[in-house]
Amino acid sequence: MAQMDSALSEAMSNIDGAIGIALVDYTSGMSLATLGDNHALDIDAAAAGNTEVVRAKLRTMEMLELQGSIEDMLITLTSQYHLLRPLTGRKGNGLFLYLVLDRKRANLALARRRLAQLEAELEV
Repeated sequence: MAQMDSALSEAMSNIDGAIGIALVDYTSGMSLATLGDNHALDIDAAAAGNTEVVRAKLRTMEMLELQGSIEDMLITLTSQYHLLRPLTGRKGNGLFLYLVLDRKRANLALARRRLAQLEAELEV
């Protein structure tokens, strides 16, 4: 767990505009690790709610018999970006990274790149 906490902490400090980040189990909706400003956003509640988004997309892909996997999903709000990135490694099956950004301060392209790097470095 310490490595996860360290990785999330590094992401919060190195991604411009980061409000909160979580590692989430989308089968249960539970956050395994979270970090962020709880006054700006209840990251646990947001992560739990977004498990439905991930599940719905996976079901739709299965129903349509689409090949490949989800790289990431972006939800754009008027003041925030919400990035959901399912983990693709064998150990990360059933998990996703959830990052919330302040839209005015964030660079979306760099945030997506950093989230991909975090996934590659993360030991679950």
